[in-house]
Amino acid sequence: MTKCAWCQSDTLSETYHDEEWGIPLHDDHKHFEYLMMEVMQCGLSWTLMLKKRETFRQCFDNFDYDKIAVYNEKKIADIMQTDNMNKSERKIRAIINNAILYKQIIDEFGTFDKFLWDYSGHKTIVYKSRQKTHVASNDLSEQVSKELKRRRFKYLGAITVYVHLQACGIINDHEETCFRYQYIMDHFPVEVKE
Repeated sequence: MTKCAWCQSDTLSETYHDEEWGIPLHDDHKHFEYLMMEVMQCGLSWTLMLKKRETFRQCFDNFDYDKIAVYNEKKIADIMQTDNMNKSERKIRAIINNAILYKQIIDEFGTFDKFLWDYSGHKTIVYKSRQKTHVASNDLSEQVSKELKRRRFKYLGAITVYVHLQACGIINDHEETCFRYQYIMDHFPVEVKE
């Protein structure tokens, strides 16, 4: 079975690719989990984030944004002292900030999922040009990031947002030869763009 080249260096990445990455996602809890991990990833490798996923789950109440939104100084100190945890207090505070703002989006739109998928017309987008060259961000990720920044989200610039759009299936960036590419093309609403 042919797979994207990036996932074949380790078992965790391969499992993430095969079971999660790029499959259209419509679950607010899972969106927040990915966003939280992407905030933690800034400047680090995704494989490291996958290795720390259980630690994140433990520290952040199974990625429950309702609980995270009310974390206090004691909770932040407890997280900072957890073994295997990223020791960036700024990122931890950013996640708490983002949880508060995430809930505001849910209050306004009904779900974060609706807010995000409205940007693509509720379709997965395939950029044909992306299949030929590596892209770290694009107009869509710039647009979403600009809105999130306007709402005071932290650590969610255009590159990080692009990573999220890939992960949640708004952008199908699987290689055309990858088994997941065709699965998405066959099972979900798709729009192909140059």
